[in-house]
Formats: sequence, structure tokens, C-alpha cells
Amino acid sequence: MTETPDLDPEDRKIVTLARSARARNGVPEGAAVRDETGRTYVAGTVALDSLRLSALRTAVAMAVASGAKSLEAAAVVTEAEVASEEDRAAVRDLGGPGTPVLVAGPDGTVRATVSAG
Repeated sequence: MTETPDLDPEDRKIVTLARSARARNGVPEGAAVRDETGRTYVAGTVALDSLRLSALRTAVAMAVASGAKSLEAAAVVTEAEVASEEDRAAVRDLGGPGTPVLVAGPDGTVRATVSAG
């Protein structure tokens, strides 16, 4: 993974986990979110005939299903330059508008950090 200067170790961890999920599952995106207790939830893109979810929305759903009350941060590893509005909305619903969303390329380099709001 290419190092991203000045990235908090906990944020680096969720980027690494997101990158690993993408590679391990051979999916277009990997994502990870960190909840208010420091637990992480990792997911890849879901592409079934009956269900389609981005990796980030899947990770948020996993956090909610596990009882998370809020999010501290989110990361997505993708070819896209930005996190979609739908992805940011899912993070915002659980974490609030100020929750940072780190957008990294497939090599793990963070290209942007945006707020969920």
C-alpha cells in the first residue's frame, strides 16, 4: 500500500481493511467503517440479481445490524474519484454530517477526505 502522509493510524487501518476486502473478494469496491466504540465493519460490493449495494452502504448496514449507534469514520477503496451521494447519505444517517469519508484508489492511496454531509 502506498503510504498517505498524515493519515491517522486508525484511519489507515480502515483503508487497509477496505482494500483487503476489495482484493480478497474480487469486487469493484471495498469499504470499512469504524463505530463509536472503535469496532470496524468491512464489506465489498454486493451484486446479486435481487440486491445491489455499494461496499460502503453494505458496511454501514453491517454496523447498524450489529448495534452501532454512530460512526467515527468511513473508507472506500474504489476506481471512482469520489464517494457517491448515496454512500455519503448512508454514512450521514448513522454518523452525522461531519463524519469523514476517506476515498482511496486501488493502491490504498487516499485521494480525498470528504464529510458525509
